[in-house]
Amino acid sequence: MRFTVRDAVDILVVAYVIYRVIYAIQGTRAITLVKGLAVVFASSVVARALKLRTITWLLDNVTTAVIVALPVVFYPELRRTLEEIGRGQFLARWRSGSASPYAEVSGVVARAAAALSAQRIGALIVLQRELGLKEYIDSGIALDALVSEELLRNIFEPRSPLHDGAVIIQGNRIRSARCVLPLTSGDLGSGVGTRHRAAVGLAEQSDAVVVVVSEETGIISLAVGGRLQRYFNEARLRERLEYHLQNKGERRFTFGGDY
Repeated sequence: MRFTVRDAVDILVVAYVIYRVIYAIQGTRAITLVKGLAVVFASSVVARALKLRTITWLLDNVTTAVIVALPVVFYPELRRTLEEIGRGQFLARWRSGSASPYAEVSGVVARAAAALSAQRIGALIVLQRELGLKEYIDSGIALDALVSEELLRNIFEPRSPLHDGAVIIQGNRIRSARCVLPLTSGDLGSGVGTRHRAAVGLAEQSDAVVVVVSEETGIISLAVGGRLQRYFNEARLRERLEYHLQNKGERRFTFGGDY
């Protein structure tokens, strides 16, 4: 029996479909059922190998009952998936899976910074890279929430009890708010305040990327590698955040001035 290119394509397509299905159900109630089915299937294989007829018969019937019940239990999810296929959104979502994993977080942070800048609301947003920031995370109020523009804007509202200090983001989750950061001892020049000094201070001591929004001027700045760059708009900030998050190995310990 020859293994042809057609067979390879067939296997790759099936493997990709399985991967996308598993990726799509992560974090939903369907993943629990899939785990249960995997346990039942593994138990059935073991029972057949040991020739345990009664257990094999029972597991076979349980599996059949579960498969029959699946369309009923997951009717809302199946209906939503079919509607997305009909509108072409399902394939669009699959295509977006090949995009940079940092693009979404970079976009959310950039939009939030732009909105805060327009309202002259100060903000300090830290994005962790390779080096851990547990010391600074523990100094704040634990959140462990999914990153969203609305949440970031609400945190830094002047009337919010969390607006002072920094927000620290790990991956796509806000781990802590109101965090205390170290201040730089370097000369940053005029026109910068405590937020900027804290941003550069952390950037000097770690490889984190820090976004600063000035409360006085609304200017958006970025601190990375111990250096501060200012005057960002939303598009340019999103581009630079995605670049720095992808290039996690870079780290420069110099301070002062733009780069």
